[in-house]
Amino acid sequence: MTTEQEEQQPGATVQTESAESAEATSEPAEDIDATQAQAKEQDPAELTMLLEDARARADDAHNQILRVRAEMENMARRQAKELENAHKFALDSFVKELLQVRDSLELGQVAADAPDADVTKLREGTELTLKLLRDVMAKFGVERIDPDGEPFNPDYHQAMAMQPRSDVPPNTVVNVVQSGYLLNGRLMRPALVMVSQAA
Repeated sequence: MTTEQEEQQPGATVQTESAESAEATSEPAEDIDATQAQAKEQDPAELTMLLEDARARADDAHNQILRVRAEMENMARRQAKELENAHKFALDSFVKELLQVRDSLELGQVAADAPDADVTKLREGTELTLKLLRDVMAKFGVERIDPDGEPFNPDYHQAMAMQPRSDVPPNTVVNVVQSGYLLNGRLMRPALVMVSQAA
């Protein structure tokens, strides 16, 4: 085509060039999509690597779960053993302290069985043994309830009988038949008492 013909048909030239440029731009985009699809379809090595990585992570998680379960089972066994020992030997230190009281009582009995037993010394030995017993009990939180002269308290006292009395207010403990005891504030045995009533 000559220069004159190009000048006569300017629109045709522009249309031809734009069509060629459109074909040139559209073909590479289609080729890229097709190439990516083929790469995904034709790359089993990458899929194998991804699968192996997922399997490795799953195995690690499974092993970690097994380790945690084993640790929990071991902890439960240790706690059960410690609880069993606590039940078995809870009175260990109390018994050790109580043995001193028994030893003192046995010495007192030997002294009482002697032909030349001295009542005064036996009385002193008994008082010392009782003091030792009180100290041991106090050390382990055992408290004696001796409510003589106090108002009657049904939470800690058990009335055995009522006595008409005019010298004390009604519902007053006038005689303690048997002492009560608390263990760390918890009632072990109520005090058996005689209670006054109006004459």
